[in-house]
Amino acid sequence: MEPVELTVAMTHYDHMTDLVTGKVRPEGIRLRCLDFKVEEIFYRYELYREWEVSEMSMATYISLLSRGDTSMVGLPVFPSRVFRHSAFYVRSGEISGPQELAGKRIGVPEWAMTAAIYARALMNHEWGVPLRSVEWFQAGVNQAGRSEKVPLALPDGVKLTSVPGRNLDDMLLHGDIDAIISAHAPTSFERKDPGIARLFPQTRDIEMEYAKRTGVIPIMHLMVVSRETVEAHPWVPRNLFTAFDESRKRSMARLAVAPAGPASRVPLLWIDDALSMTRDAFGGGDFPYGVEENRATLEAFAKWSYEQGVAHRHLTLDELFPAQVGDGFKI
Repeated sequence: MEPVELTVAMTHYDHMTDLVTGKVRPEGIRLRCLDFKVEEIFYRYELYREWEVSEMSMATYISLLSRGDTSMVGLPVFPSRVFRHSAFYVRSGEISGPQELAGKRIGVPEWAMTAAIYARALMNHEWGVPLRSVEWFQAGVNQAGRSEKVPLALPDGVKLTSVPGRNLDDMLLHGDIDAIISAHAPTSFERKDPGIARLFPQTRDIEMEYAKRTGVIPIMHLMVVSRETVEAHPWVPRNLFTAFDESRKRSMARLAVAPAGPASRVPLLWIDDALSMTRDAFGGGDFPYGVEENRATLEAFAKWSYEQGVAHRHLTLDELFPAQVGDGFKI
């Protein structure tokens, strides 16, 4: 039987390397790998479905699915995970703690952005700041003209104002807003403008405590397969997952031996500390894929997405990851 030829678009993460190079090959599948920035991948796949397998924003996926779009099947493969305590930028010296965000004016690049969902959940559930107590503004972080990509069902009492003609960095510098939530740092912060600072200058200890207490280690992206492909070849999702997971395991194995040899195989210092802390956060795991291994994070994200009006109904994990790509992956 000839292999099924599929095109996959994803950023070239280290844990995807062996899949991209062909050292790991999904059974019965020949992959053509495209490497773009995630913003381009999300934009092109959401609008045009130009390839069969794609990296996808968790927020976009859950929003589309909640509105009845079943054109893609989610794989429990999570290439990007980032805590979002560091996503809060404020005017220097004006906000000293997270509880002080209540009553403030806060900008977001998009309400329906994965990083913003996790950040607002911190405000609401960790710091006791109701979302309706904030005046929200939506605009590009460093460029004007950014807009929401999916329809919203905002909770009662939440006010969100679009500002298409300005950017959040400029608004924060000029005092028109008090804080920004963003996965990407504002340009002024990157150029070390003294007027802008992170709400939490150091977040590692806070994030570790949060991970251990809640079991939530934020998932930013997942991989999806077109429904048409799955219907034509029902075995494809499982075979893809197995290959993605094998590539992840090989990456973690390389990192585990990197500090021990006579030469540094990774261009980072203290990588052994980073590896140890990562495993500690995951309770001994190695950046795991799969549904059960990530149940706490996935259930929290589904709940928060609905609470914040990104998902239009509360989705279960069985809906996010159907049987052949969920429980079936216990190998």
